[in-house]
Amino acid sequence: MPEPHIAEPAQTGFASARAYDAYRPSYPAEAVEQLLDGLGIAGVKGAKVVDLAAGTGKFTEILARRPEGYDVVAIEPHDAMREQLEEKSLPRVRVVKGTADAMSNIPDGSFACVITAQHTSDLFPRFANVDALKEIARILQPSGTFGLIWNIEDYNSPRSWAIHPGWERTMRDIIWTFDDNSPRFRHQKWRKVFDDQSNSSTLLFNLPLREGSVDFETRLPRETIWSRLRTLSQLAILEGQGLEKVRKTFIESVNSGETETDESGRIAVHGRTVFFWTSKVSAEPPKSGG
Repeated sequence: MPEPHIAEPAQTGFASARAYDAYRPSYPAEAVEQLLDGLGIAGVKGAKVVDLAAGTGKFTEILARRPEGYDVVAIEPHDAMREQLEEKSLPRVRVVKGTADAMSNIPDGSFACVITAQHTSDLFPRFANVDALKEIARILQPSGTFGLIWNIEDYNSPRSWAIHPGWERTMRDIIWTFDDNSPRFRHQKWRKVFDDQSNSSTLLFNLPLREGSVDFETRLPRETIWSRLRTLSQLAILEGQGLEKVRKTFIESVNSGETETDESGRIAVHGRTVFFWTSKVSAEPPKSGG
């Protein structure tokens, strides 16, 4: 099998896998339950699930802790991310190297569900193409489902989202100035690969996508927020004056009167967990909800 290819911005930007694992958030239980229910695997004992582009395993950990005892294969192309995941030695989880369009080590029709999560806020838009959808459909059972879930903090959100004032709005403006020609969730172009199915001879997944969302808020110290910002691939590669300029803007914005803090001086971080699901065209239509 050829070596999985990773775009340079992702390869470099995700190099600090330990920092990524430490500072990226997990997922609200309500959002996880809604997604797994929509995918038809909530309560299904031993369901075979692929966590695609699993990263350091933020979502893999959730799957491994579930009472259903899922049989999970976590697929991740980035060596440092995958090594961080392997160190966790999660029960009933097999970690393999691969990408969405190169899973030849996975037999046809062998999984009930494929899920891509968090790490793919950068990666899924990059591999969102027909070849990837074909490969995902290939490994799914006839009744198989495909789900996507992202934690999107206000500072890394689409411009169309109404967000809180203060540092989050300031940093979103800054982040949008960095353009490395890599599509991300905030660009909102990833849906096109699903919509383009109508122009092809083969419909792979049912449309429209089902979707849901859950708002979240957490309070964090200033330095922890800065460390989280630095896990964004486009900020992780900054050095010298460029990095110092962004840090200065961040400090000024979190100290502004518009920024919400608590009695301990921790700063409010707002965001939204968004999730989508569908099924193979050979399957029964996915149930509504969310």
